[in-house]
Amino acid sequence: MTPTGIRGLRHVALNVSDIRTSQTFYERIFGMRVVWQPDATSVYLSSGIDNLALHQLPPDKLPAFHGDHGQRLDHFGFLMESPESVDAMFRYVQAEGVPVVKPPKRHRDGSYSFYISDPDNNIVQILFEPTVSQHK
Repeated sequence: MTPTGIRGLRHVALNVSDIRTSQTFYERIFGMRVVWQPDATSVYLSSGIDNLALHQLPPDKLPAFHGDHGQRLDHFGFLMESPESVDAMFRYVQAEGVPVVKPPKRHRDGSYSFYISDPDNNIVQILFEPTVSQHK
C-alpha cells in the first residue's frame, strides 16, 4: 500500500558545468529564487512549490551528454496553468534566445507542451497537463 502524504515529484537535482550560468538561467527563465547555497558548488532554487538543486561538477566528472548516452535523465518539466500560459512561455523563451528542442504541440491526452534546452543541454518540458496543472 502506498503511504499517505505524498505530494508528487517536487525536487530535482542536476549536475551542471557552471553553477552561475545555470542558476541565472533558472532564475531568469522560470523565476526561481535561491533558498539555500551551502557552498560555492551547490545552490538550491525554488518557485515556492518545488525545489531544484544544482551541483557543479569538475569538467572531468561531468557525464557525456545525449549523443553518448551518458546522461540518464530524459527530461523534466515545469507545469503551466493553461495552454495559453504555455504559448506565452514559448514566446518568452524565443525572445530570450533559449534553444527550443521541440515546438508547442497538443497531445492526445489533452496536454500541451514544448521542450527547451538549459545551459548544460538538459531537456526541460514546459507543460500544461490537465489532470495536475490546475492543482496548486
